[in-house]
Amino acid sequence: MNMAIDHSKTQSLSGILANQKQAFSSTPYPSYQQRIDKLQALKQALLKHHESAIAALKQDYGHRPDSDTTIADIMPCVNNINYTCKKLKSWMKPSKRHAGLLLSPSKVAVEYQPKGVIGIIVPWNFPVQLAISPLLTAIAAGNRAMLKMSEFTPATNQVVRTMLAEVFSEDEVAVIEGEADVAAEFSSLAFDHLMFTGSTAVGKHVMRAAADNLTPVTLELGGKSPAVIAPDMDIDTAVERLIYGKCLNAGQICVSPDYVFCPQHKVDEFISAYQARFQNMYPEFDTNDDYGNVINDRQHQRLQGLLEDAKAKGAQITAANAQPMTSTRKMATQLVTNVNDDMAVMQSEIFGPILPIMGYDSLDQAIDYIKSHDRPLALYLMSFDTATQQHVIKQTHAGGMGINETVFHVAADDAPFGGIGPSGMGHYHGKEGFLTFSHAKTILKSGKLNSGKLVHPPYGNGIQRALTSFFLR
Repeated sequence: MNMAIDHSKTQSLSGILANQKQAFSSTPYPSYQQRIDKLQALKQALLKHHESAIAALKQDYGHRPDSDTTIADIMPCVNNINYTCKKLKSWMKPSKRHAGLLLSPSKVAVEYQPKGVIGIIVPWNFPVQLAISPLLTAIAAGNRAMLKMSEFTPATNQVVRTMLAEVFSEDEVAVIEGEADVAAEFSSLAFDHLMFTGSTAVGKHVMRAAADNLTPVTLELGGKSPAVIAPDMDIDTAVERLIYGKCLNAGQICVSPDYVFCPQHKVDEFISAYQARFQNMYPEFDTNDDYGNVINDRQHQRLQGLLEDAKAKGAQITAANAQPMTSTRKMATQLVTNVNDDMAVMQSEIFGPILPIMGYDSLDQAIDYIKSHDRPLALYLMSFDTATQQHVIKQTHAGGMGINETVFHVAADDAPFGGIGPSGMGHYHGKEGFLTFSHAKTILKSGKLNSGKLVHPPYGNGIQRALTSFFLR
């Protein structure tokens, strides 16, 4: 295989795309076995570079727990490859459809055809998983791909580049790096499909750029994902179920609980329970290796600004580790009460270890608030009451939902993952991912018997009148 090189410095982006499209044109439908072989090779490369990825992400973050990378970056990709290999043969089969009496005796089927070259824009929070997961699905669907990696994870980018160069030639998969100007140029290329994972604000720019080429897009965005603690739920249990989703990667997750709705009279109990469990999970917090950093100074300063704005507008802030916050990027969850929509912390996705808590008097009050705001990528409900669960499921919209758990629904291999409205469009993971990166081509096939001639002009003969009378009833 080719040695790892920086494609963005040796060729123009449009040149790389042209080479990939030409290569795709020569092999527009890789066989099942060719796809399986590539997926298995990718899996082995992931396992081989596991430790390198851990070290690289630790370097890029200043500190990131080994287990965060294993659990959230490597493991989902390996599981996804295993699942995809198991299901791929059935996904690739043409789907027989009912032609109907009007088209009889012709037959109708849908062929799932590779689209061509897929563009994948990768964020910094889980750069291995959010590069490899869409890539492996694109490969399973028979495509080639170009990946634009984040400028905030240079060490990890080199591991990904080296890993992929061991499996794919440069006209199969290309890795691109660069700042915002490169990302803008990348999103304006005439891909056959473009997938972006990132903020809603940037997603709008990506979609505008893609529109010039009528490139279909899948946008995995974010939003303010609420966690609702129902009146029936024990607070200790609720905290146990949601805290991991807020602490993994220091809350820098698109589906992390962004704010909590809690019964008004239980808010203080929630804060005490969260502090107790946090300190149990991360004793001696300052030196605890199980909790990661905010990725860089820019993001840390942004989060500090959210807290300062909230405090200036009347919010109360309580640290989960019950200690004053240090100037380092290792930041315990900051629990924020007395919040309102005038505060910046309630206006956009937090993407970090800050957790506003809103008290409510009735569950419908919480539901009405959620419905009056942008539809989130995830919604979490803490309740064991079936009627309550069904009520919230039916009354709210979100990209996905977790009941008595947070974050883990993303790891379901046999279910689609995606947003709705401002939190995104389109799906990937599992079969839905295969379909996203495939063109569903309808094929009608007629044999020697030509029933179509029965409707040819001149119109108005007896057979046509009988057909019209039969079908218009």
